[in-house]
Amino acid sequence: MDGSSVAVFRIAFGVVALVAIVRFFAHGWIDQLYVDPLHHFSYVGFEWVRAWPAPWMQLHFGGLGLLCLGIIFGWHTRACLILFALGFTYIELIDKTTYLNHYYFISLAALLLAFIPHDRRWSLDARRGQGSGWTPAWTVWALRVQIALVYCFAGFAKLNHDWIVNAAPLKFWLPQHTHLPVVGPLLDEIWVAYAFSWAGAAFDVTIVAWMLWGRSRPLAFVVLVVFHLITGQLFIIGVFPYMMIAASLIFFSPDWPRRLLARFRSRSGSAGARSPDPPRAVGSSWLARIAVLMALAILAIQLIVPVRHYFYPGPVQWNEEGYRFSWRVLLTEKVGHVEYRVSDGQGRMWIERPADYLSPLQAERMTTQPDLILATAHIIRDRYAEQGHHVEVRADAHVSLNGRPAQRLVDPAVDLAAESQGVAAKSWLLPPPDW
Repeated sequence: MDGSSVAVFRIAFGVVALVAIVRFFAHGWIDQLYVDPLHHFSYVGFEWVRAWPAPWMQLHFGGLGLLCLGIIFGWHTRACLILFALGFTYIELIDKTTYLNHYYFISLAALLLAFIPHDRRWSLDARRGQGSGWTPAWTVWALRVQIALVYCFAGFAKLNHDWIVNAAPLKFWLPQHTHLPVVGPLLDEIWVAYAFSWAGAAFDVTIVAWMLWGRSRPLAFVVLVVFHLITGQLFIIGVFPYMMIAASLIFFSPDWPRRLLARFRSRSGSAGARSPDPPRAVGSSWLARIAVLMALAILAIQLIVPVRHYFYPGPVQWNEEGYRFSWRVLLTEKVGHVEYRVSDGQGRMWIERPADYLSPLQAERMTTQPDLILATAHIIRDRYAEQGHHVEVRADAHVSLNGRPAQRLVDPAVDLAAESQGVAAKSWLLPPPDW
């Protein structure tokens, strides 16, 4: 296939990723999220990942910005993508608190692009004779499948009772935007929340099919752009809407950028864009076979990870076991409160509060996430262990899910200091009584 659309995907990815890096500097998030906190919530198996101290953390982000420029201009593109994927994923692994779906997508897209021949057009690498202008058909389809996985899993996750029947959590979030001109007063109407919920589910489930069908593709792309611009305005989801708009261009004909450029040049009186030379029939090298296998492995893993919550008891919205990395976007409104009852085995008991150990963002996020509640209990335990005291730590945790009355999340009789982190189901979680 013509390599133009893959080149545009690479360039657009680099631009949006660069914007994301710039936002970290502009909002002071590097210090706030990675340097200032005394503790970080590690992922299971990645406890060894630690944040650089200042100023090395700032230099790390600066290096990622330079790699984005290499990706945009196609300079040693594959090396830039591999280094960027490793460097950006390292940032995500530092702390669970900072998990966002669009950061996860950036890591996945960078890793997938690293195994795709994307530098064969509109890149400095191609100017050095390393590109033919053509790309194997599987590269275009691999990127399309990556986008399809995001939309389909996000859509299927919305097919639940709260989203469809109760219009939750949108019925709580939309009234917060009544200040908007023209449409603001409508957002306080319950029927609008239902319309947004049903339309959002229908969009995610069907948009890939509409984008794949040539006749519906132009109108579907307009709907896609409007949908993401609206969600970007209403919800705090960073660069995700713009990343998805840019990435969805891969569903158009692979030569659309070259044809568009030729049309623009012909109207301006310039010479039209030269059609690429036909590809020569060549055998598939062992490196190409490895690239295909790696791309397939990346995509196959993504078919498994989002459904792992079915192997845990209880609703995933409540226990959050298998919640991350499953494209469950904007599905829950949870409010929690957690205190810890600490005892030393000698009859003395006192209260510890998460805010005394964590950053404000960490203290807010951990109140509704069981693995972070456990990790905070371990932080408290370890602090007293350093002072030579053996303590037991129990949590008094209450959580409200999608407007329901607050209910106990954790068994208050269980000593969390004696529980270990892992991927097994957490026996100390209480089921919500109204499910």
